[in-house]
Amino acid sequence: MSPVESNEPDPRRWRAFAVTLTAGFMSLLDVSIVNVALPSIQSGLGASVAGAQWVVSGYALAFGLVLVAGGRLGDALGRRRMFLIALSAFIATSALAGASVNEEMLVAARLLQGVAAGMLTPQNSGLIQELFRGAERGRAFGMFGATVGISTAVGPVLGGLIIAAFGPETGWRWVFYVNVPIGLVALVLATRLLPKAPRSDTPLRSRLDVTGMVLLGLAVLGVLLPLVQSEQGGIARLWWLFPLAVVLGYLFVRWERRLVRDDRAPLLDPRLYTETPGYAIGAAIGATYFCGFAGMWLVFAMFFQQGLGYSPLESGLLVTPFALGSAVSAAIAGRLVPKRGRWLTVTGLSLVAAGLVTVAVLVPLVAEEAIGYAVAVPLLVAGLGGGMVISPNTTLTLDRVPTRMAGVAGGALQTGQRLGTALGVAVLGSVYHAGITGAGESYPAALGYAMACSVAFTAAALLLAIVDARRHPHRRLSEKAPSVTNAGPLE
Repeated sequence: MSPVESNEPDPRRWRAFAVTLTAGFMSLLDVSIVNVALPSIQSGLGASVAGAQWVVSGYALAFGLVLVAGGRLGDALGRRRMFLIALSAFIATSALAGASVNEEMLVAARLLQGVAAGMLTPQNSGLIQELFRGAERGRAFGMFGATVGISTAVGPVLGGLIIAAFGPETGWRWVFYVNVPIGLVALVLATRLLPKAPRSDTPLRSRLDVTGMVLLGLAVLGVLLPLVQSEQGGIARLWWLFPLAVVLGYLFVRWERRLVRDDRAPLLDPRLYTETPGYAIGAAIGATYFCGFAGMWLVFAMFFQQGLGYSPLESGLLVTPFALGSAVSAAIAGRLVPKRGRWLTVTGLSLVAAGLVTVAVLVPLVAEEAIGYAVAVPLLVAGLGGGMVISPNTTLTLDRVPTRMAGVAGGALQTGQRLGTALGVAVLGSVYHAGITGAGESYPAALGYAMACSVAFTAAALLLAIVDARRHPHRRLSEKAPSVTNAGPLE
């Protein structure tokens, strides 16, 4: 009997979770680790600036496009099966990227790798819903949230270390090759440890909403493509995709509501947002926070490397305090969610805002050679706050989601985070470049402007969290997740 069918916890659940967390860390790490490898790619492969940028943006684009579809496939086909398929594809495409002989091959490999990662990532949140209950679920989501935050923060450091170890000509290849041995070990362990899903007598075609997948995919593409191409003038050239995305999004919602009325299986049940406690506002908090959180790493990399002339490794090490603070607080925060609820997120966002405000004020005032030391403590404070944001928010957002919809709910949540990431990178990058090119402005002043923009996004997320905390001051984690036969309002 599977864990879905029984209230008895799977005795192998923590070992299985460790394996899925490792694979999830690899897929999320590849969002940021390649940023510092771009100069190495250009020198080692002779790639153009536009081609090198597509190595980063192509992965992020493909990743964001398939998250909801990947979650739905996991719900319909079984999360173990989808995890094994997606992980196998991720390993193969990582090897293909490392072996690329020209920029076209590398961009194609990165697009395929992004699709594999987007199919892989939602299975993590789905498996947490399936394997854990109550306080244990809070701990598991705490570890998952820490993985999401830390993978983004430590990517530049690991990328810098790999390139320093293997040299600028071939170091970029090992940024991709490192996924292969780790992925193979995870694949073998996952085959042994992940629980098998019960067989379904319902035909696969009736369980998949292909029309919904196409409509949502095109809508997300319409938003993401101009944003990920913003540095190449994508917003100016592709602005017309934004209104088209709104139309496609409207058609998608209409189609999903029709499927619900006809008692058919939708891709993303609209009642997930309207009738599941905490899901809609939690998704909004996550997307808004990621606008400021993810965008600042690109700005820091440009500031330290282009503005101050630091190496990729030095640049990565200077932002390590945030990663360390996030790692510590996320693990602790996961245990505190059952008692503190949404107020834990409020505290975390307040610390992030305070840390980034301090960075914005200090950088233009401190001598350039002392900036790295001056921002260490504020970044540590912001990191401690960041660890209290992602994992508790993920836990509170997904806690009341029926287990049968856990994959698609996790995919939709992370789609919002990917959209927030793309928007934040575009906005903060534009503000930073405008600060540099402004009359009489300097790199420190430009960084200060970008940090102020990041604080504004964080403050918006903080306002949403306060509204939710005041509206539901006594919300606690459920001890038993809604089951297939008792899914509450979504049934």
